[in-house]
Amino acid sequence: MKIRIANGRVIDPANQTDAVTDLFIAGGRIVAHGTAPDGFQAERSIDASGLVVCPGLIDVAARLREPGFEYRATLESEMEAAMAGGVTSLAIPPDTDPALDEPGLVEMLCYRAKKLNRAHIYPVGALTIGLKGERLSEMAELVEAGCVAFSQANVPIVDNAVLLRALQYAATFDFRVWLQPLAPFLSRGGFAHDGEYAARLGLPGIPVAAETVALYTYLQLAQATGARLHITRLSSAAGLRLIEQARADGMDVTCDVSINHLHLCDRDIGHFDANCHLVPPLRDARDRDALRTALADGRINALCSDHTPVDDDGKQTPFSESETGATGLELLLPLTLKWARETGTALPAALSRVTADAAKIVGITKAGHLAPGARADICVFDPAASTPVSRQTLKSQGKNTPFLGQELPGRVVHTLVEGQVMYGG
Repeated sequence: MKIRIANGRVIDPANQTDAVTDLFIAGGRIVAHGTAPDGFQAERSIDASGLVVCPGLIDVAARLREPGFEYRATLESEMEAAMAGGVTSLAIPPDTDPALDEPGLVEMLCYRAKKLNRAHIYPVGALTIGLKGERLSEMAELVEAGCVAFSQANVPIVDNAVLLRALQYAATFDFRVWLQPLAPFLSRGGFAHDGEYAARLGLPGIPVAAETVALYTYLQLAQATGARLHITRLSSAAGLRLIEQARADGMDVTCDVSINHLHLCDRDIGHFDANCHLVPPLRDARDRDALRTALADGRINALCSDHTPVDDDGKQTPFSESETGATGLELLLPLTLKWARETGTALPAALSRVTADAAKIVGITKAGHLAPGARADICVFDPAASTPVSRQTLKSQGKNTPFLGQELPGRVVHTLVEGQVMYGG
């Protein structure tokens, strides 16, 4: 279908575009800005006056819960949530059941997602078989099946000799490795940030050292092997300083932060709000503020939802017995806008963290930008409107979010995937 998106504020951070102009789409691709190509006759025109037109959002961490956890969410429900959130590309962590450690599983997931004709998915393969940290997965075969990187999700490798071999293998073939820094013995038995607030609530704590000890190890092994390393879900100022030092020493290491850790701290647990039971735990306010500043100036490369839908039974229990995670696909854009407004970050820079910069981490070249020839994955949103967050408005099967009851800035009006309007009519 040939589509004209007219009079919108087109923001394309990858190409430093920020102008009120028209966008022309044909054959699932962007064909021109400003002036229609010769012979172009729009079959549909979308009036974007007063709206922002940007690349479809790219989420570097979104659990769709299939295979294995369909009682928490399904591909269908979470794809609808992605469309409602303007998210057109999703990187999928490997902690499904079974884990994404077999090419057949990856191919099946990609096939099912493609058949739904919604967001594009980019599976992150299991670094070790079953995420058990013992035997390496067949990374080369998993890449052929569609994996874009390798990870242990929230399950750390205890044996550093295994991790060393995994990084050597990945470096040999230039595969990306994504690791979440959480030392298993320092975090074992903990449920919240090890600080004054956890002590008052009587919750066993997880110290910042659980992040920094693991992170220091990962950085040392990556430097020794030459592996391409991405640090997922950074949670502390101390961890950020280690990454800055590694970069000063010449390492090419990237990192991301979740929307939850960007806006919340340990005090938001309140009276044992299980929606705030997350991995890593919410740190103190100083850590949160350091992460907000670092995302604004680019030291943190990307912002993600860390979307983890949990069923009601998993959250309606005592805090220490509840399942970890929060839903976030539909909140990625509103919470990006909220952070930008509160920190004075320019809108193009803020959107870059969930489009162009995220695309670089995942390794996507045909999305995350609006240059002619790019895939027409587009988010059109109203920056002056708001998004109410309630169990009734969330399309995700998971209703578990600390932001329930809030009105967040911005509202997605249209989501296009390969030139087809998938949300907004």
